[in-house]
Amino acid sequence: MIQIERISKRFKKLQVLDNINVLFEKGQVVSLIGPNGSGKTTLIKSILGLVKPDSGTILVNNILAGKSPDYRSQIGYMPQIGRYPDNMKVGHLFSMLENLRAEKKHSLDKDLIQSFKLEDIYQKPMRTLSGGTRQKVSAAVAFMFSPDILILDEPTAGLDPLSSEILKEKIRKEKTKEKLILITSHILSDLDELTTHVTYLQEGKLLFMKDIATLQEDTGEIKLGKAIARVMRGEHTDGSWIDKIFNTSSNEEKR
Repeated sequence: MIQIERISKRFKKLQVLDNINVLFEKGQVVSLIGPNGSGKTTLIKSILGLVKPDSGTILVNNILAGKSPDYRSQIGYMPQIGRYPDNMKVGHLFSMLENLRAEKKHSLDKDLIQSFKLEDIYQKPMRTLSGGTRQKVSAAVAFMFSPDILILDEPTAGLDPLSSEILKEKIRKEKTKEKLILITSHILSDLDELTTHVTYLQEGKLLFMKDIATLQEDTGEIKLGKAIARVMRGEHTDGSWIDKIFNTSSNEEKR
């Protein structure tokens, strides 16, 4: 669904993305993981056409990203921090989006609007909302038009435990529909039950893309957080699994 070939991006002297090659396919829930400044957000914004790479190509369902904005109708995006007009009321935001996407009205997904009880605050201006409530609005917008691809950037940040569970249950539900879901999160415990594949970035380089079972086998850890902590610390039990992990990336570059 998303094919990324030799993507590089530099901001002045900082190499943010360095020759990224990866394929994301339908039915995958991909956890996009890496330290702060590893290039995760830049990669997401490149897919969305919000950042123009210096080189390389991104195809979304065989459509060249950034060439025309039309492909973005296939993507539901939840940003880490949602920014909306201060004076716009919550209800007006949803009705405006419905009017802009009139052709999708027959397939509107209002599960999260109802689960988060957002109808109760339709008359509130966006400027009056707490950070957590803005997150709920952003989540509802991302899922609203039943997109085939979902990109969720730190989706549970700022949510209370109940709201977080509601959102994770919604992600699990969409997972059964063979959609492609990309998630970034520093709360790795939230990803344990959701993840099918892990993409690990560090200093702009893609170090590996592996299914979760292989990563667990290579690291000897069941929990995703512990497995990634071992990768970040460079720990190993038999002296070989680090090479096994990183060889995947280097072999892909050779191809």
